[in-house]
Amino acid sequence: MGDIPSFDEYLSTLGRMSRHVDPTLPTAAAQVIHDATESLARLAEGGIEAEDGLLAGLDGDAGGGLHVAGLAAWAHAHPEWVPALGLTVGLSQERLKNSLRHEFDTPSWAALARTRPVALVEYLDRDFGLIRLLETQLGRTYTFSDILVARAGSRVAAISAGASGRRLEDEIEAIASDLGLSYGTRTRFSGRNRRTAPCDLVVPATGEAQIVVAAKGFDSTGSKLTDAVREIEEMADVRLPQQFVIAVIDGIGWKSGQADLRRIHALWESHQIDGMYSLNTLPVFRADLERAARLRDLL
Repeated sequence: MGDIPSFDEYLSTLGRMSRHVDPTLPTAAAQVIHDATESLARLAEGGIEAEDGLLAGLDGDAGGGLHVAGLAAWAHAHPEWVPALGLTVGLSQERLKNSLRHEFDTPSWAALARTRPVALVEYLDRDFGLIRLLETQLGRTYTFSDILVARAGSRVAAISAGASGRRLEDEIEAIASDLGLSYGTRTRFSGRNRRTAPCDLVVPATGEAQIVVAAKGFDSTGSKLTDAVREIEEMADVRLPQQFVIAVIDGIGWKSGQADLRRIHALWESHQIDGMYSLNTLPVFRADLERAARLRDLL
């Protein structure tokens, strides 16, 4: 299986699970965002001029307007308003924090607005299309149906989160299929004393489980991280000595839930599970899965 990387080395392999959805599309997680604040509207009209010295050291044109320098000056002057930029591109406060932690190693939009406002705005524009979405939405007239769809945003986001979780499951299933393994998905396996534990993939599909895999991908935080750890701990607790137990974990939500992630990494370090992978290390997962299968005469 090779050397076990440190927790920080594993953490560095994690990436975003969910794909960003344009909130201006009819099927987006948040099609409609509430009217931008009066301040952003005035900025778009060029009615807000930078305060004396505000743009000192910032690249780009001075003054207001929907360009990087103008928005950077706006954020620098009012760090508490930065979440409005997140809402503009369809990011809740939690998703904004997790995205900033992933990009800048800090969830604090206020600190970034004070110290790195240009980098903050450039990131939101590059990865989420901030300026284009501001221009699109500031001039739009909103209807009652738009308001109802916006209120349903949390439900749409929950569906999107579920889809991102399935991405890991789909990836490991595709690898098992490509290797020609007999496998089952989203089931339970039997271990010591006929006790059972949940797993997202089991090999073979019928008979005694030889290889079991947990797939846990989250871009948001919350109790689901703790629940995922509990499931993997249960797998480690009931495993038989010959059973190969591994976890595939990804998503920037784990960066805000590092205590939970450390619990899983500790299981790996103590050899209670046999491997821990992310989307970035799936080639290693494939090689280890194939090796484990051959050792058990499954290939």
